[in-house]
Amino acid sequence: MAEIINTNQFRNGMHIGLDGGVWRIVSFQHVKPGKGGAFVRTKLKNLESGSLVDKTFRAGEKMPRVHTETKNVQYLYDQGDEVVFMDQETYDQFPLRRDDVEEELAFLLPSAIVQLLTVDGRPAGIQLPTTVKLVVAETEPGVKGDTVSNVTKPATLETGAVVQVPLFVNTGDRIKVDTREYRYTSRA
Repeated sequence: MAEIINTNQFRNGMHIGLDGGVWRIVSFQHVKPGKGGAFVRTKLKNLESGSLVDKTFRAGEKMPRVHTETKNVQYLYDQGDEVVFMDQETYDQFPLRRDDVEEELAFLLPSAIVQLLTVDGRPAGIQLPTTVKLVVAETEPGVKGDTVSNVTKPATLETGAVVQVPLFVNTGDRIKVDTREYRYTSRA
């Protein structure tokens, strides 16, 4: 029997059973309005179709949790509509739809090791480490003396992702990026 969870136990990346399908929680937010009952706003991704849906649940609503298995895989290359990975234990290569891993690709370099999430033996997506270290490929130089706090500028990373960084970060610097919030955390 499946484990039953309520909306208070939601976590990003968790899989739930809903309307006869398996859905991954992309993001969620608990909301407590001044008037009326609390609720949870979620963004869900269907594993079969890949479609994104915004859904609202009442606080405490219950549903079955779908357990996922993880295994280490290596990102090999991008071939247009598909992205190819290799199982680290069996060396089997397999493709995933680009649409299913679009967000994660922004922080993936070829040969990076990530975790593959599987539901009932079917690939359901990949899970990145919380932070990754990447090189800044391009950014405007900071102006000497411009030290106002909390001022940021856009920086393009070696993977092509664009994040906001402090003014002192220059092209060629190695930085740590939080993959959950798409933000700069520190120099690496």
